[in-house]
Amino acid sequence: MSNLTWTEFTKKIHINTSMEKLYWCWATKNGITSWFLKDAKYLRNGKPIADDVFLNSDDTYTWFWYNWDGKEDGKILDANGVNHLRFTFAGKCEVDITMEQRENTILLSLKQSKIPLDEKSKLQIFYGCSNGWTFWLTNLKAYLEHDILLNETNINLKGFDLAGYEFVNM
Repeated sequence: MSNLTWTEFTKKIHINTSMEKLYWCWATKNGITSWFLKDAKYLRNGKPIADDVFLNSDDTYTWFWYNWDGKEDGKILDANGVNHLRFTFAGKCEVDITMEQRENTILLSLKQSKIPLDEKSKLQIFYGCSNGWTFWLTNLKAYLEHDILLNETNINLKGFDLAGYEFVNM
């Protein structure tokens, strides 16, 4: 058994969908805003990418969430157009998404790595992102298998100081 560390974590979930649909959900603006984000801006060589065009390595992104005024800027490190995507996230961290056909489902694995070891990163990135990805992968499964979203888009949670740590559907 591998040892758990503060520098990375892995989350896995089986989703009953097609590989093509699941990859679309991660690798296009229309896909990622259907279940995860309020908005996303993708650039290729400094120019906007059309909403249903798959991302390529070296594309950049800016992501915007419901219930959070911040934004996340990052870079696509790898995108194979089929079942793998890797991008920077939360500063210099990396998120690696792999999708494998497993009988009637797709096994989606998300690994976030290169997490700094300072106390703030342990709380905000290891704890915060680990909990966040658990919810968002569940939301993705609910969306693809049952056509429902579990995240809060109608109630403004921004007034709660600890909203990101206390609300499970942020």
